[in-house]
Parts: sequence; C-alpha cells; structure tokens
Amino acid sequence: MKTALTIAGSDSSGGAGIQADIKTMTANGVYAMSAVTALTAQNTTGVTGIMEVTPEFLGQQLDSIFTDIYPDAVKIGMVSSVGLIEIIAEKLKFYHAQNIVVDPVMISTSGSKLLQDDAIATLKNLLLPQAILLTPNIPEASVLSGISIVNEEDMIKAAEIISKEYGCAVLCKGGHSINDANDLLYRNHEYRWFRGEKIDNTNTHGTGCTLSSAIASNLAKGIDLETSIQLAKEYISGALRAMLDLGKGSGPLNHVWHIYSEKE
Repeated sequence: MKTALTIAGSDSSGGAGIQADIKTMTANGVYAMSAVTALTAQNTTGVTGIMEVTPEFLGQQLDSIFTDIYPDAVKIGMVSSVGLIEIIAEKLKFYHAQNIVVDPVMISTSGSKLLQDDAIATLKNLLLPQAILLTPNIPEASVLSGISIVNEEDMIKAAEIISKEYGCAVLCKGGHSINDANDLLYRNHEYRWFRGEKIDNTNTHGTGCTLSSAIASNLAKGIDLETSIQLAKEYISGALRAMLDLGKGSGPLNHVWHIYSEKE
C-alpha cells in the first residue's frame, strides 16, 4: 500500500486540517500518517484558539515517520511560525522527501488568520522551493504573487509569478470570488484550466485541505500531476454533492461519500 504524510494542524471539529487529511487519504486508497504542527480550538463558526507544538517535538514526529514508514507523498498545511517551518524544511531536505504538496494555509475559510506575518518570508525561502505543487486560494495567491487578483487573467498572471519564483507547479484555486469551481494549473510556462462543477452547497469547511490531500494521495500512487488534480476535483465534487449538513456555520464535507454511495 502506498503511503502519504500530512503535516498540519489539528481541527477539533474534524472538518479540516489533520482530520480532513487523514479521512481524505484513507478514502483515496493510501495509508495516512500525520505530524501535528498545532492544536486548534475550532468548529464550523471559526477558530478560537491555537496551541503550537515545539519545533523539537515536530522534528521528533518527522524523524519517527521517515525512519520507519517512508511516505510516498507529503502534504503540508497549517504551519504558523518560523521555527516550525524551519524544522519541516530541514527534515524534508534531509530525508529527500518526494511528491511534496504545499497548501499555503494563511486564512481559514471562516476568515481567521492562521499564519504569522514573520513566518511568510521563511515559508517562501525554505519550504515552497521544495514543493512539487502549491495550492493557494485567491487571497493566498495574491499574497504570494504580490498582485491583486480580480479576474481569471489575474489568476494566470499570479500563478505564473509564483511558479517562476519557486520553481514548482501552482494550482490557483478559483473558489474565492473569482469563479465557483474553476482552478488554474500553471507549470513549465504553460497553463491549464480545470473546470469544476458548480455545486450549491455552503458547507465548504476544509475544502482546501481535502483537495491538496487528495492530490497528494494520487501522486503517492504514481499518478501524473494533471490526472491527480482531475481525480481530486472529482472526489471533492462528490464530497460536496453529498450535502452533509453539520454545525452552525460553514460545515464539513462528507469525505467518505463514495463508500456510502456504493452501499446504497
């Protein structure tokens, strides 16, 4: 069985972060492992508290994983401080990690800020250049590219800037005000649109975590990047179409929608 590692924060409500990643990886047929960067007190209405692990402890988690069950792919999500980013970058380089997908989590779906200002430069300098793929949403792509994004042409320009800066592929997700479900992949001086199905579902908590984890799962199985993205989008569309409705705010997806569908 192929394996995948998620390095991210815990979501106490189970809809995003480590919990969403593990559900997604399992649902997509790979063995999931995790290195927790932070505990969060959150639910569908927002984040009320964050408690980080120490860089030393995060390093111990990564050592334990890489020296025993080596991951075929790595997904990186919420990493909110300089020390944590530095230790992740160090360990990934030391262990020659492969198929690294970075979801540069800066702002939660509910609007809470999750990345400290002084950590952005460290993220850019040490971690992003190791990635095979970055998956920023519109606000994150704007921060990384330094330009304002108001239409699809801006998405192309921003993705090009980011790709050239960090030497990796960029999947700019269009779900934040630009369009509903169309994502742009830019790599090797070329771009491709992945047109998604418009699904009328306001419960979108954890969609970014889920998409990046699904892509990493497919890469772990040896599937090429473009096919990995297409399959991940089909998976997340199914999770949204299942219309799970939990919580008082933006609720979680049904990560195991296909399991129930097969039994029905």
